Amino acid sequence: MRMLTTLLLMLCLAACSAHESTRIYVFDNGKISGLDPALFNFSADELAEVDFVNSSYLIVHPDGTLMFDAGAVPDEAFEGHEGPVVEGIMSATQALAPQLASAGYAPEDIDFFAMSHYHSDHTANANLFAGSTWIVQQAERDFMFAADPQGIVNTGTYSELRDAATIILDDEDYDVFGDGSVVLLSTPGHTPGHQLLVVNLENAGWIVLAGDLYHYPEERGTGRVPTFEFDADQSRVSRERVEQFITDNDATLWIEHDIPTHAALPKAPNFVD
Repeated sequence: MRMLTTLLLMLCLAACSAHESTRIYVFDNGKISGLDPALFNFSADELAEVDFVNSSYLIVHPDGTLMFDAGAVPDEAFEGHEGPVVEGIMSATQALAPQLASAGYAPEDIDFFAMSHYHSDHTANANLFAGSTWIVQQAERDFMFAADPQGIVNTGTYSELRDAATIILDDEDYDVFGDGSVVLLSTPGHTPGHQLLVVNLENAGWIVLAGDLYHYPEERGTGRVPTFEFDADQSRVSRERVEQFITDNDATLWIEHDIPTHAALPKAPNFVD
């Protein structure tokens, strides 16, 4: 059995290395149920879906790998546990690391790690990637490691990043692999240093991994933002910038919590390229 497992992993790695174009693996990190739409300045009858999915992504580029966001339920919660794991309004049916393995990677294989922001539904497995180079906005990092950060935060899930190799950005964009195809865009507002990721794929074109720039598709074009934004006016400016990017590049927007968007996407070990 061990020899068979090793052989399958070698075949998977060989297939991955043979695939030279950039690709995105999508991981299922569960869902959030029982939300109050009023938190987002909506009523339930204005939304096609009220609940959320949680998602994270692995970008595999010819020159390296980038993990974007880290899920809502930590993998250790699955240890010795059968069936779904429920933590308050968040739940998940599978851990992140096995999904990563299905794509042929382990956490220690990941070159770069970035999160859209510090909210706990995006940071659950951040410590798995403390051996990667963490890319973060200065304002976000300052908040995360403040003496007593308040809000939707679980400092224990990312504590090991404090000592990680780090690229610190000052409200700026970052071209991860230097060829313009995988770029973090600074989009503050939801949190002090919120950022999203744009990826140019050979077949799918530009994809915008939006983090929490939006939570619902219905937010687009309404001017309405969540009641708990760090800076609502900044959020609106960031949205305008990203909408212009989408228009200029005929890009596709993936809202990270949107159920219909992610229901239509292939999950690892399949990918989008």
